Amino acid sequence: MPAPSSPSGGTVYGGTVYGRPAGHDDGEPAAAEPELAEPAEEAPASGERSTTGNSAIMAAGSLVSRVIGFVRNALIGMTLGKAIGDPYTNAQFLPMQVYELLLGGVLSSVLIPLLVRRRKADPDGGELFTQRLLTLAVVALGVATVLVTAAAGWIVSLQTSSKASDGYRDLVLSLSYLMLPIIFFTGISALIGAVLNVRGHFAAPMWAPILNNLVVIASCGAFILFFGTAKGLQPEDMTSGQIILIGGGTLLGMVVQAIGLLPALRKVGFSWRWRWNPKALGLGEVGPLAGWMLVYVCFNQIPVFLVTRILSGVPGETNASLVAYNNVFLLTMMAHGIIGVSVMTALLPKMSAAAAEGRFADVSADLTRGIRLVTTALAPICVVYGVLGVPIAVTLFQGGALSYDQAFATGGVLVVAAFTVIPLSISYLCTFAFYALQGNRTVALINIPVSGLRVAGYLLAVGVLGQSLTAAGMTGANAVSYLVSALISLFLLRRRIGRLNLSSVVGGLLKVLAAAVVAAGAGLLVMQVLPGGDTPGRLAAAGQLVAGGAVIMLVYLVTAALLKVPEVHQVIGTVRRKLGR
Repeated sequence: MPAPSSPSGGTVYGGTVYGRPAGHDDGEPAAAEPELAEPAEEAPASGERSTTGNSAIMAAGSLVSRVIGFVRNALIGMTLGKAIGDPYTNAQFLPMQVYELLLGGVLSSVLIPLLVRRRKADPDGGELFTQRLLTLAVVALGVATVLVTAAAGWIVSLQTSSKASDGYRDLVLSLSYLMLPIIFFTGISALIGAVLNVRGHFAAPMWAPILNNLVVIASCGAFILFFGTAKGLQPEDMTSGQIILIGGGTLLGMVVQAIGLLPALRKVGFSWRWRWNPKALGLGEVGPLAGWMLVYVCFNQIPVFLVTRILSGVPGETNASLVAYNNVFLLTMMAHGIIGVSVMTALLPKMSAAAAEGRFADVSADLTRGIRLVTTALAPICVVYGVLGVPIAVTLFQGGALSYDQAFATGGVLVVAAFTVIPLSISYLCTFAFYALQGNRTVALINIPVSGLRVAGYLLAVGVLGQSLTAAGMTGANAVSYLVSALISLFLLRRRIGRLNLSSVVGGLLKVLAAAVVAAGAGLLVMQVLPGGDTPGRLAAAGQLVAGGAVIMLVYLVTAALLKVPEVHQVIGTVRRKLGR
């Protein structure tokens, strides 16, 4: 699935993160990072220390949250299997898409920079403005949720494949009625996360999704306790009690997450009072920006709609369908979110402040620093996904109502997804740089041909590849579109802010690529001597994952250190100092 205009540390829904927290009100991250600094003789610039340290803080919370979120999604698959899991996943996509249309892109590109500016300029630190904005958002989200829920039948008929059975469509519709209120609570969670981050509080938005995931995990446990797994069930076999438990549990998770953020608002001294005065917000100035963001999001949702419609009609246990595609997408977004989004979240307020003051050289430095950081950190994860795709999928997903064949098919898609992670993160780094420059029009215009390319790739995959390879082909189309988006964005950013120092970036990328190739070779050699072969059972797959993953990570770090990749040296220096203490 195309990345949402977010994956960020704000709100987690269905294992994917929505809402982008801003940074500290002065444009610098709030936390100190002495532990991540290099020794004095090798100390990087202060901006790099700040970015690395703040990113590490957010990555820690994101890692725990996303690991638990992944347990949640694996348990959903084991509980529901393919036959029920496909319509459940289809129903999940609907509130996600509507949320993105309503708020997702506008939050990061328009509202967060606006909150940062008002935090600086207003005598009360932007308190009254924020209260009015939240009041307007509550009303708008509430009205939108009611209207979309009323139109659920029509929307589901458009989003579901014509090849799907009537029972499939009916189950998607029943679950959608229960899940669509998630739109409201996702938006509220994202806005609260933005308010907290603008005030320098990053912890709660990173950890609150754990509450969401625990509630859904408990719902799956209750489903198994009362009904057993859905193995052997067809959509028309689902009872009202089963539908209410799994759909209502998903909604309750997001409600609990939103409520869990409220204490943090009090901690930062923000009082949320009802202030209805939309005219006083003066949002006319951001209207054009929001309009272009809406264009961006609309085009971004066309591929999402197409994915859901095509893969909801893929039959057979041996073919990767919507559940398999979504699980791979969540793995991709987990890597992107833990590393890429953490770096973006730390960089966005810095770049916004620098852009507002005309310091384009600093914007360029932050962008290139971000590219180096995410590429270095994500490369070994990509190697693990590419070499160990099947062992990962079998270990994580096979069991309960989800068959071995479905888990194996998921592994094949994950191998292709290994090539999407880095282009995705670089593409979004560039997008966030445009947000800082208030270049929403440019972002929207770039996304039009990129979305068209993605759609063309999907249709090509459907027309050329068999049903067993459709999901993998669509994942490959994502990778190509992210790469094209990154290249176009870098070209236009260079024209906008001047020299990007891409020569140093390319030099670093070549070293990272060399380290990744060596690590991949080592991983493949280890796989040859481990039991299980190309079709490992779950126990053998777990052994391949642990041993192969350890070898890949170790070889990558050693090779990157020998090649003197600066970011790896910085991390190793931090670990050595801590061990020395």
